[in-house]
Amino acid sequence: MSPSSMIASSAKLKDFKLDVLLKITTAINENSSREELFEIFEDVLKNKLEIGKLALFIKENEWNCAIKYGISDEDFELDADRDLVDIAEITYLNITAERQFEHFDVIIPVFHKQKPLAYLLIGDIDEERIEISPTIKHRPFIQTLTNIIVVAIENKILAKERIQQEGMKKELQLASEMQSLLFPKELPSNDKIHVAAFYQPHQQVGGDYYDYIRLNEHEVVFCLADVSGKGIPAAFLMSNFQAYLRTLIRKIPLFYLVQRLNSKVMQSAKGEKFITLFIAKYNVNTRVLNYINAGHNPPLLFSEGDGDKNGRESFQLLKTGCTGLGMFEELPKVDEGIINVSDNSTLLCYTDGVVELENPAGQEFGLEALKIIMQEQSASTVDVLNDTIKDRLIEHKAGGPYIDDIALFSCKFF
Repeated sequence: MSPSSMIASSAKLKDFKLDVLLKITTAINENSSREELFEIFEDVLKNKLEIGKLALFIKENEWNCAIKYGISDEDFELDADRDLVDIAEITYLNITAERQFEHFDVIIPVFHKQKPLAYLLIGDIDEERIEISPTIKHRPFIQTLTNIIVVAIENKILAKERIQQEGMKKELQLASEMQSLLFPKELPSNDKIHVAAFYQPHQQVGGDYYDYIRLNEHEVVFCLADVSGKGIPAAFLMSNFQAYLRTLIRKIPLFYLVQRLNSKVMQSAKGEKFITLFIAKYNVNTRVLNYINAGHNPPLLFSEGDGDKNGRESFQLLKTGCTGLGMFEELPKVDEGIINVSDNSTLLCYTDGVVELENPAGQEFGLEALKIIMQEQSASTVDVLNDTIKDRLIEHKAGGPYIDDIALFSCKFF
């Protein structure tokens, strides 16, 4: 070939490569699908550059062979996790290469910030041809083209993930706003009873729930519940639970209410989740507290004494009740506790995220710590009691994470 012909051929090849890059860039800017980008890529390498054998592995959720031609399925033995992930630079293969590489001449890895995105393996059909192999001749251009295609695909994946994350963020925000509607807007503070509550979900939404319902002039009902699991599924189950509880609470006694709630949880969760519940009815005139503990952490009732010289402080764990709701089709047994509440008694209800919170040494916060705080704050309001518990929890975890939802529901009886 004469020098002038060589120059013309080189210029023609350069123009071709520029046209290909322009075509690819235009397709990317027009947001063509990954399939369309792969189609252009395969056409250029197979039909224009005459690359005889090709396999392109791309890492999405896992390694997948996105393009393959020139090799039969029977002869194709490559596994990216096994054969490719340790290759960090362009590798030329020789006749002594392992069997799975015998059909290829070059491996071209594509990395981004030390993260492997793809591996391109190419080879020629006619290995006895006299002229320079297209694999060698066009390798820099093929590497550039592969990088452009793979990065474009990666950007599509990242953009899709961002859209999904934004969608999830909006869903979580909406779920959080909806969940906040479950909780009572006001809690009583009068000469009969003073109530304070605190809730901090482990995630943006959670599965803890508390409520306070005034039945009539003399009776109130309050409860604290905890769904197994976290996040939106737990919050959704709890919202159904709350709606059903509020519908029935004025119609039937606690004993029957708990049985109906169990059936509803079983129907909604189909045995995959359960709810622990402490629910109580209190008569402000008679000072009688009726309660059922359905598998929940036993609330602490702290009494300062009966007012005479022999009066002593005492703690009582409110355990009477039944198993958690949604564990059995029918509750095996339901017992109802009845207590006469003395003056200036304090009831502390809490979820397991409080007592099971661990410090860096793996020690749980525990029930005894709650008892100590209740004694220390016996003369304080329930708001101060809850705030003190929150502060002690922060001290206890010493910068560590909360492992579960945190809920407190405190009552002071006068």
